[in-house]
Amino acid sequence: MNKCLSILLLLVFSLVSAGRPAKASRKVKYPGGKTYMFRVMLADKRGTPFSIDNPSAYLSAKAIERRRRQRLAVDSTDLPVNPAYLRMIRSTGVDVVGVSKWNNTVLVRSRKLDCLRSVSRLACVKEVRKVWTSPDSITVSPPRSHYHTEFNRWDTVAQTHYGVTREQVEMLGGVKMHSHRFTGQGVTIAVLDGGFMNADQIPCLKEVDVVGWRDFVVPPSNDIFKEMEHGTKVLSVIGVDVPGTYVGTAPDAAFWLLRCEDNASENLVEEDYWAAAAEFADSVGVDIISSSLGFHAFEDPSCSYKISQLDGHTAMISRTASMLAGKGIVLVCSAGNDGMASWKKVNVPADADDILTVGAVTPDRRNAAFSSIGPTADGRVKPDVMALGSPTAVITGRGTIIKDVGTSFSAPLVAGMVACLWQALPGMTAKDIIRLVRSCSDNSSSPDNIYGYGIPDFWKAYLTGKGERGMKN
Repeated sequence: MNKCLSILLLLVFSLVSAGRPAKASRKVKYPGGKTYMFRVMLADKRGTPFSIDNPSAYLSAKAIERRRRQRLAVDSTDLPVNPAYLRMIRSTGVDVVGVSKWNNTVLVRSRKLDCLRSVSRLACVKEVRKVWTSPDSITVSPPRSHYHTEFNRWDTVAQTHYGVTREQVEMLGGVKMHSHRFTGQGVTIAVLDGGFMNADQIPCLKEVDVVGWRDFVVPPSNDIFKEMEHGTKVLSVIGVDVPGTYVGTAPDAAFWLLRCEDNASENLVEEDYWAAAAEFADSVGVDIISSSLGFHAFEDPSCSYKISQLDGHTAMISRTASMLAGKGIVLVCSAGNDGMASWKKVNVPADADDILTVGAVTPDRRNAAFSSIGPTADGRVKPDVMALGSPTAVITGRGTIIKDVGTSFSAPLVAGMVACLWQALPGMTAKDIIRLVRSCSDNSSSPDNIYGYGIPDFWKAYLTGKGERGMKN
């Protein structure tokens, strides 16, 4: 992932606000010696004991209801990977550490490179690709950071319900939506990220309706709430509700917190983690995915992408993302922060079809210089829409409010507002919602590859969608 980091001054401010100096990180030898992971691509799903006629065996009731409501059929991609194939793969001596049913792939781990040969010979295997090699050493995870139980008095804006977040919520028409009680009630959002430092302890975040959490990184963390604070910031932008100080865009939504980013390295395997997390989100009935992760360059240069591959389907992660709307889920994805770098373009999976890729704007509604641009390799407009990301008010893993920059934070602003819109228009499909958001943005008459369709007006989207629904009835 091209880490969505703050500019240097904001980072320094964050460290100062922690009230203590940063400790030097300590490195240790990678446990277990040299290890490899491989993506095993299977030939088919023949002989599977699962059936599309009995989806309750592998999908929750909520996931099935979401498909039924949107008139979406369960298909062969929904069928789990054939258990017989998994047994055959394990028989070669490798460990199965992940699967993707939509891509029909298996993630395996081994200390031996020659296992590649024995796995490749299996009749059920189409191709094998190395996606991870263990580093010589790793950084020891620091203990949880200390956190504040109360905000500073200057964080409160007198006589303002939204406090420091009013500008970022109002820019999207969120204040009007909330005033009509469209606050994300009944909608479930999965946040895919690299860690949620202290999100289970900071008082205002403990009040967020977190349904559950899961870790898809190999090996998993023993506590996702002591990992990086990036996911905590993202979650705060959507779910926190402290009137007079800080109000998110969907304070009444429910959340799954899914860790799928290994902050210690940058390898192709992180696409496998992301795909597994997205499929899990689908299986438990999530409505919206907010993802502020993106990739294009890896530690193994042979795995890095070319701009010509940004077609929404070449990268495994983008191929998976492009399937989500067809499963009834809206993916809201950060565009990336490479606008001033040599790459400049959106990352994967921001190039995917049928998603909302979000760029960042300044308070005066101008494109932030760092915000990644389009088009995709096949000529589609990217980003799709824009939101305030230079800067955004966020809550850190130390429980403090800061202004941070990045499309990482403009994306969850939009994800929360999508939840409010879907609450207001429950009869809409995922693709309907995506179309509506684009069409009700301030550049929709002439979308371009810097500003996309523009900044969405979700109140306008609600009125437009309500009118369309009335015409159908």
